[in-house]
Amino acid sequence: MIRRPSPPTIIALAGGIIAAVWVAFLAVPHLAGWRSPLDALEATLADLRLLMAGPATAPADVVIVAIDDATLEAAGAGFPLPRARLADIIRNVAAAGPKALAVDILLLDAKDTPTDAALAETLTRTPSVIAAAGRFTDVRNIVGLPQTTSELWPQPVFTNAASVGLVNIVTDSSGAPRHIPLLYFTSHGLQPSLVLMAAALYLGAQPEIGVDFVRIGTRAILTDFGFHLPLRSIGPTGSVRTLPAREFLSATDTKALTGRIAVLGFTATAVGDRFVTPFDPVTPGVEVLAGAIGQLIGNDGLQRTAAIRNWDVAATSTLAVGGAIAAAYLPVSFGVSAAAAALALWLGAVCLLFAEGYWFSAALPLAGSLPPVIGVSLARHLYERRQAWQFGRAAEMLRQFHPPALADRIAHDPAFLREPITQHLAIVFVDLAGFTQMSEALGLAATRDLLKRFHSCVAQEIEAHSGVVLNYMGDGAMAAFGLPEARRADADNALKAAFALVAAVRGLTLPTDGTSGSVVRIGLHFGPVVVSRLGHDRHQQITIAGDSVNLTSRLLEVAKAETAAIAASSDLLSAMTGAAEPAPDARRTVSIRGRTAQVEVALWSFLPPVQTDNAGDVSR
Repeated sequence: MIRRPSPPTIIALAGGIIAAVWVAFLAVPHLAGWRSPLDALEATLADLRLLMAGPATAPADVVIVAIDDATLEAAGAGFPLPRARLADIIRNVAAAGPKALAVDILLLDAKDTPTDAALAETLTRTPSVIAAAGRFTDVRNIVGLPQTTSELWPQPVFTNAASVGLVNIVTDSSGAPRHIPLLYFTSHGLQPSLVLMAAALYLGAQPEIGVDFVRIGTRAILTDFGFHLPLRSIGPTGSVRTLPAREFLSATDTKALTGRIAVLGFTATAVGDRFVTPFDPVTPGVEVLAGAIGQLIGNDGLQRTAAIRNWDVAATSTLAVGGAIAAAYLPVSFGVSAAAAALALWLGAVCLLFAEGYWFSAALPLAGSLPPVIGVSLARHLYERRQAWQFGRAAEMLRQFHPPALADRIAHDPAFLREPITQHLAIVFVDLAGFTQMSEALGLAATRDLLKRFHSCVAQEIEAHSGVVLNYMGDGAMAAFGLPEARRADADNALKAAFALVAAVRGLTLPTDGTSGSVVRIGLHFGPVVVSRLGHDRHQQITIAGDSVNLTSRLLEVAKAETAAIAASSDLLSAMTGAAEPAPDARRTVSIRGRTAQVEVALWSFLPPVQTDNAGDVSR
């Protein structure tokens, strides 16, 4: 026979499947390197990690030659800078002895031919790369490289004098630079980026293209999809060493560029690109390019590879599926806490790894694990609420067939009394006197009504004094004090309940004529009993057995013979913490049917009159 799985198992299976499908849905664009709605969240979290890690060490071998406001003023011209003055700057930069020069300036239009020729000649004095730019759509070719729809190329006179590289920077939705493609498909075929060519000229080696890396000499630079170089913002503007270009309008003997790579570009107000970074909202584009060149020649930037993206998906799958299962099987608070702790640990590791240069995604595990865990937690919460409702309903039904105190104990401890126990209890038997003649006179309906009110009186008074009614027997009942837990005042409570019960039953109104005066007899004893469950496994009741029970039932006969309302054994009086109030009307040593030894009993024929003090308090 196939067992039906439990609800938590069903929730766990469904939650695990949904979590896996959800992670797969998010993982497809992540693994393919496509843009997705998670990019904005990842960008924000990346910026937070950059701020936590703090500014990085600026590349020592990269120096920016900045055409700033002071340079334009010193050149005696605004923007654009005359090419003759640009040629002066490049000539003097080359004379300073750099190993390579990267010019982040688009030399698009043809100017005066001699001037352009002079500028081209200066570019030949040191290994140089000049800027081109591409225009794009969102379409990538089959191998994932960015493909231009058109390009802005320098004039042929300049391309014959220097290498050419594209200067496009990939930004996120906020405008922050995130990647620089190292290779492009263009109308001229496969073209490198300016930063790749600058690094290659500086290192004196041609780039070699691998599966997911670019090698320049002995340096292998791991790349993201489509040979994109992940960018690590170094710090606020000026973090990369910067020299004003006005110093190179004329000959200079500076040694700051010797053996280094010079990056020439605009930083003047309202000229050139500006980018938002975590450290500065107006970082010049030339500084972003200089930082990227530093990453290539120093190999100390961020790494975000296909392998790292695979780890992102594996970690997210583990967190999502594991969190869903934990939320399904554990109570909601524990399950959610366990899933949150696991997610927090992984995100902490992601932050530490980011500081070491490994860009693992923080957005993917958050977006991949939180919805499934929250959904499963909600399902588990609804299940627990329904279970609690069913439990409460079952407990309520159980109270209708067991004393409330015992019903609550069984509901919270189903193993209660599976094995019989022996303990001392205060036992009470109650009997409605003259019931046979009364029922004959009342008829069936009125008799049932009288018994219902009588049983209600018994239950109310017994439970009000911390006792439990174990059984109703027609016009009688059996109760015990000391279940489910024994108390020091059990004997006292039993006698107080007997006094209260006599008064309550005497106040019952007869259904036939509205008169009152029903008589009750009560027997009380304190002694050892066996408390156990009796009956079949599918239908049980809690009861007590032993000589003490038999003796207590016989005390009803003693009360009847002595015309008393209450007959209590001396054992009950001895078990009390104090003296009986009121004192018994009489004490007798009597014989008990079926027993050889006589028993000393205390008898009360009636309750003392009710007295009220001036404050209105009732006492006996």
